[in-house]
Amino acid sequence: MINSLPLFHRINGHKVLVLGDGAAAEPKRRLVERAGGIVEADMQRALDEGVRLAFVAYEDSWACENAAINLRCAGMLVNVVDMPELCDFTTPSILDRDPVLVAVGTGGASAGLAKHLRLRLEAILPQSLGRLAKALQNARERLHARFPEAGERRRALDEALSAGGALDPFDPSAPERVESWLDGAHRPAASQSETVELWSDDPEDLTLRHARLLGEADTLLLDGAIPEAILNRSRADASRLPFSEEERDREREGLTVVLRYEPR
Repeated sequence: MINSLPLFHRINGHKVLVLGDGAAAEPKRRLVERAGGIVEADMQRALDEGVRLAFVAYEDSWACENAAINLRCAGMLVNVVDMPELCDFTTPSILDRDPVLVAVGTGGASAGLAKHLRLRLEAILPQSLGRLAKALQNARERLHARFPEAGERRRALDEALSAGGALDPFDPSAPERVESWLDGAHRPAASQSETVELWSDDPEDLTLRHARLLGEADTLLLDGAIPEAILNRSRADASRLPFSEEERDREREGLTVVLRYEPR
């Protein structure tokens, strides 16, 4: 189970309350402004205008707690710097490949850990990711025309965006290939079936291939009591059905993965 629901909140052009004048408040002001928000420093004005998000960064812990209670009672979502037990939301360490954003959070456990994970990812993820996202956005109408059925469209993208595919996100030249890929894109196989034999309930023990199959499967056929931690690695919209010979042999579009669990 995850202890926080990751969300991207659009604040461009909207006010966000930031309380505090010390060193802890300034990074929050910069963060709000970086996302296009308008910093509001007056609590009463924020309450009167229906501001929905607030950062509290007073140096006095009692003042932080008091402000958090009052703001939350007024309907605001509150972040209190360095006091995760008072937070409705936390701010992750952000890797920016506009419009691609990768947010690394620890639920307030360690901002330092989140930062260093982000720095590792900075060295891995190419700057071209943003250009690829924009190229795919600009080609959306062509993509829908080429693959009008949603499942077929997703499978085509899965194939193109996979490692070594025509639009491999780790290939810096991928953005320039979007149009040519659409010109010559072949239709993905309508039906495919794979079997994954599990021996551990720890998702860290999944092979790279098994993790990829779970992430791409349209239908999961569950043979046995599959651990929830494993199922959480699959697509949220994938169909989950009890395994049977009839279901296994049924013709259906997309990728069907049979999951079998035999713990060692």
